[in-house]
Amino acid sequence: MDETFHLTMRALEWLTTVFVFLLGLGLLAVVVMFVIDISQTKHAIRRNYPVIGRFRYLFERLGEFFRQYFFALDREEMPFNRAQRQWVYRASKGVDETVAFGSTLKISTPGTPIFVNCPYPMLESEMQPERPLRIGPWARRPYDAPSFFNVSAMSYGSLSKPAVQALSRGSKIAGNWLNTGEGGLAEWHLEGGCDVVFQIGTAKYGVRDEAGRLSDDRLRAIAAHEQVRAIELKLSQGAKPGKGGILPGGKVTPEIAGIRGIPAGNDSISPNRHPEINSATDLLDMIAHLRDTTGLPVGFKAVIGAWGWLDELFELVVERGTESAPDFITVDSGDGGTGAAPMSLIDNVGLPVKESLPLVVDKLCYYGLRERVRVIASGKLINPVDAAVALCLGADFINSARGFMFALGCIQALQCNKNTCPTGITTHNKRLQRGLVPADKAERVARYSLSMRKEISTIAHSCGVPEPSRLQRYHCRIVQDDGRSVPLDELFPIVRPAYSPG
Repeated sequence: MDETFHLTMRALEWLTTVFVFLLGLGLLAVVVMFVIDISQTKHAIRRNYPVIGRFRYLFERLGEFFRQYFFALDREEMPFNRAQRQWVYRASKGVDETVAFGSTLKISTPGTPIFVNCPYPMLESEMQPERPLRIGPWARRPYDAPSFFNVSAMSYGSLSKPAVQALSRGSKIAGNWLNTGEGGLAEWHLEGGCDVVFQIGTAKYGVRDEAGRLSDDRLRAIAAHEQVRAIELKLSQGAKPGKGGILPGGKVTPEIAGIRGIPAGNDSISPNRHPEINSATDLLDMIAHLRDTTGLPVGFKAVIGAWGWLDELFELVVERGTESAPDFITVDSGDGGTGAAPMSLIDNVGLPVKESLPLVVDKLCYYGLRERVRVIASGKLINPVDAAVALCLGADFINSARGFMFALGCIQALQCNKNTCPTGITTHNKRLQRGLVPADKAERVARYSLSMRKEISTIAHSCGVPEPSRLQRYHCRIVQDDGRSVPLDELFPIVRPAYSPG
């Protein structure tokens, strides 16, 4: 008994000593921070409120998480609210996507889309399977794209290796294409066996020579891969129109630097436009050169702001002939996403896709080019309703980036530019990448893609058409400021052709 008592007392003495030591260490740290704060001149809050002022930064950081999980309502949060994200999570996991009791969406809110169901919806026996749609009929290797919903441009560098591997494998399962983004072609894009759209950004990563100019030899090497099915020339991107891509130096690993043809560890900053493209003539000449060199369909991606240049471009196509037209145009939204961009561009530059998409489609119709040029809509189209609206407005295909990121497990931590992504999707930290298992996430990618196509088809069947490509503007109405809805074909009347290209 006495021995137990003595052991207990010794343990208490030891714990007391440790506590006093830690307390003393803590007090010393407080004193040191106090001295540092009161003597520094860069931060007014810390200078006026030593030590305590430091909590401001902690609370500021924690605020993002508290708003995400506790304070924001299901349909309040930006850039994607909880309801949007949860649908993607459920779809990608293959769990029940249905909801009970009633909608939490306030349908009287201006801008809300309402699809007009018909009295006699399509029976199962009347529904038609998705049909491949040809891109680039004048190319030596036209592309019959099997899926209208695909993975939008996200570069290897912006994304991690396991993320790209999962996207490649999942895209093969679902039968959709994977856009490489402007960072060049990595073996991980090809690993899963899916169709690949190779994007050429303003820095020509992956197809540049030592001087940074376009290399035809490297172009032909890219096109030699059977999986590479089309070339997308990036003019501008939704989250940063007028500025080139930005990849912080901390994410430029030796492997990524080798693919891009730049020094490792340095910021990868692309020019804000292609130096050799400064007019409609230049653009059509570049498209023709890329198509002739690779034999692949070639189109361009752009955010629409000013639109007079589209008239110049399409007038020149009419003059040169239908074969000179771009094989597709990817219309990116002014509210698109990115790994890193200035806030001013993210917030206030470029038209949203719901305005720019019908503008582009109508101009193609006016110049008699609508059947020749495929239209791809991109930018915040992660749920079936938004994608279906884009199809009603005239899109042939839908591209999604952040939707597939959510399918990979993204929690919207907003750390894409810091190499600290907690889910391993946008970081090259091996410890953090460990949480992303490509084999598992590939299944989620495939389920999300297939679920989107299924749900959009369900909307189409409710409207009385056999498959999504038959959706028209009169199938969707948009709620106005007075609470009434107006059909899309009244907001954006159909334009009749005024030209007959040769």
